[in-house]
Amino acid sequence: MAPASLALRRALRDGLLAHAPLVAALGGPKIWDEPPRDAAFPYVTLGEARVTDWSTGSSSGHEHALTLHVWSRQGGQTEAQVVAGEIVAALEQVPLSPAGHRLVNLRFATADIRREDDGRTFHGVVRFRAVTEPG
Repeated sequence: MAPASLALRRALRDGLLAHAPLVAALGGPKIWDEPPRDAAFPYVTLGEARVTDWSTGSSSGHEHALTLHVWSRQGGQTEAQVVAGEIVAALEQVPLSPAGHRLVNLRFATADIRREDDGRTFHGVVRFRAVTEPG
């Protein structure tokens, strides 16, 4: 059985890939842990994850702080904003089933879009909070 964080990460990627408007905005299924060297923009990477104990006296669980990164080189912020919006829409609509765990909740936390130092890449950071229990 995969740890809760790994199971949730796999379910998250599968859920994002199941959301046709996101895949269309990306121009294909371009959601990776580590992008290929020649990855065409735009794309999404699964970023940092922080897991904390969320157990009570009678049950066990984990709280997850999840980060997704949007990468775009389309002029201006529009493309990065659209992709970030589709990520939020996907995770509000697509049911996630982490193997061996039950997703208690998943909530959007924040999104930031900024221009990188190269002056042409826009980087979106989209954060979520999730709680899982053994299932």
